Amino acid sequence: MARRAPELLVDLLLLAVAAAWGASFLAAKDLTDQAGVASAVALRFLVAALALAVVCLVRRERMPRGRGLAVASLLGCTQAAVIGLETWGVHLTSATNAGLLISLALVFTPVLESVAARSWLPRSYFVAAVAAVAGVALLVSGGGLRSPSWGDLLVICAAVVRAVHVTASARLTRGRGDSTTAVVCVQLAVCAALSSAIAGADLPRAIGGLSASGWVDVLFLGLVCSVFAFVVQLWAVRRTSATRASILMGTEPVWALAVGVILGGEAVGLPGCVGAALIIGASYAGQAIERRHRRALVAEAPRPVRSAVPPRGAPTTSRSR
Repeated sequence: MARRAPELLVDLLLLAVAAAWGASFLAAKDLTDQAGVASAVALRFLVAALALAVVCLVRRERMPRGRGLAVASLLGCTQAAVIGLETWGVHLTSATNAGLLISLALVFTPVLESVAARSWLPRSYFVAAVAAVAGVALLVSGGGLRSPSWGDLLVICAAVVRAVHVTASARLTRGRGDSTTAVVCVQLAVCAALSSAIAGADLPRAIGGLSASGWVDVLFLGLVCSVFAFVVQLWAVRRTSATRASILMGTEPVWALAVGVILGGEAVGLPGCVGAALIIGASYAGQAIERRHRRALVAEAPRPVRSAVPPRGAPTTSRSR
């Protein structure tokens, strides 16, 4: 049976997010070398927040209020933590270790979602998740892993916070009527404020010293990797599970490798090819397992019993006008 178009659209957009984030490693490396970590993160979020604010003004989006505003602000804090920790970690560690460790979110997310939903996923799902992580290890290991550094620990923290953020986004925003664009705009505004405060006086100096390529990196990270990616991520997790979203976005290392080969001229050996195939295969297997699990839960859910006696005043025939 063919998959429904909306479900396929969600998958394709999440893969596009993974591709953008895979390319972001190269851009972030270059930008942090020029501007420093704190200023690079601040510039990324300032551009993103300004761009999405303009979109919201043009579309006359209604900003979330009350609980919706509190939820969007909280998600902004977790998103700022993810990007800040990831950028700082990648700056201090190797691309090999960072590419492997950030993918641990693929394992953390289903665990968190299972706990939140009080419905443990099948063991076969975790086999697929472990296989995907093993594929990442083959894909990015190169000459082998070195001893953990502070950068490695920061990327592990980023993976944990990313899993929390994806799960919280799904749980806290599903069923609410707030505009996705408006919610993400609030998130980016919070991220911009926090990162700018951390950068402090270094931010103006970083702006003045950026080269043309640095501004290209800022625009790519701000518009594509932040505005586009965050809007799609929140829109998608409202229509699927956090675990499914994490699996699809777990292909990020494959895209990072592709960018490294095409733009960085890196060579890919047999282990890298095997790792890429393992990640893709495990991702599709995990999708199928998780989808069957969700459908089984829906099928087993108790249905309300309809009374055979019509309510008082109701018509006794089934004829309609």
